[in-house]
Amino acid sequence: MFTLPRSLTRLGARPLARAATAVRPPFRAFTSAPRHNGSLPKGVSAGTRTFTPRSNCTAAAAATSISSSSAGFTALSTSRSSSTKATTGTPNSASPSVLPEFSLAGKIVIVSGAGRGLGLVQAEALVEAGATVYALDRLSSPSPEFARVQEKALALGTRLEYARVDVRDVNLLKQVVDGIAEKEGGIHGLIAAAGIQQETPAIDYAAEDANLMFEINVTGVFMTAQAVAKHMIASGNGGSIVLIGSMSGTVANKGLICPAYNASKAAVLQLARNLASEWGMHNIRVNSLSPGYIVTQMVLELFERFPERETDWPSQNMLGRLSSPKEYRGAAVFLISDASSFMTGADVRMDGGHAAW
Repeated sequence: MFTLPRSLTRLGARPLARAATAVRPPFRAFTSAPRHNGSLPKGVSAGTRTFTPRSNCTAAAAATSISSSSAGFTALSTSRSSSTKATTGTPNSASPSVLPEFSLAGKIVIVSGAGRGLGLVQAEALVEAGATVYALDRLSSPSPEFARVQEKALALGTRLEYARVDVRDVNLLKQVVDGIAEKEGGIHGLIAAAGIQQETPAIDYAAEDANLMFEINVTGVFMTAQAVAKHMIASGNGGSIVLIGSMSGTVANKGLICPAYNASKAAVLQLARNLASEWGMHNIRVNSLSPGYIVTQMVLELFERFPERETDWPSQNMLGRLSSPKEYRGAAVFLISDASSFMTGADVRMDGGHAAW
């Protein structure tokens, strides 16, 4: 205890009282319960490439996915006091809800390369978040899986439409985009996922094959973004554009000889940064998404030809496995929605840590 000198107490000053010992109330526990048809050269194929509450209390993580039927986050239930007995078997009365920033209700989004594969998977995620989605692809008709997603969209009160477009046909591409904007009153988002892949040693690469790769993977992506951005600028409302890149735009894949493809994806990453720089003044955000190896039908067929890759590829990343298309659903919704409203000129690399080594 600190005591004032006598001289001060005589002058009427009160001595300091003994410091009270503060007793902290016990922490209250939080719990969160999860409630082309055009022909391509030989060898060229279409590319498809918890919430734990932060507090001083103990918390339980709730791992969930974003969808219209099962929300990604649930309400927190807090005990009234440390002495309250827990009631077993009593469900959380609060209804789960999606964070509003992730909602795409009323939004019009175009996804190129969405007739199948990664593009279709991401289109489905956008539909589940409430968007009306237009899938563009060079296929005369989309994959059988497309019909299932289309039915889901109708059940959710939205739509998934299909238009046959080869991104090399710039005039047709522009006409289709213009038609969508006129019909819907605007366009709010774009995922440019159309692309092709070819595995050929650099020493044997033909000029026409390289030109085709760049025409689809770079120029096609560029022209798609341009066509959509014109309507975003005209509306004055901005929007979000996502260019599908690849970890191959950052690293040279060990044991996979794709010089032109890798160069095209590096170009996509740089294109995204430049478009973000130019169009930011119009409130248009441009980012890229770079997947790692994805297990698709094309990759499974590749493993039959090169069985060693089935074990080599997983060993090259930190998680020791390959990804599935559905693991890129959340990223699509995040990048198109207001959840990423202050994010532009960035690359979201989802490769299991492959490029971090």
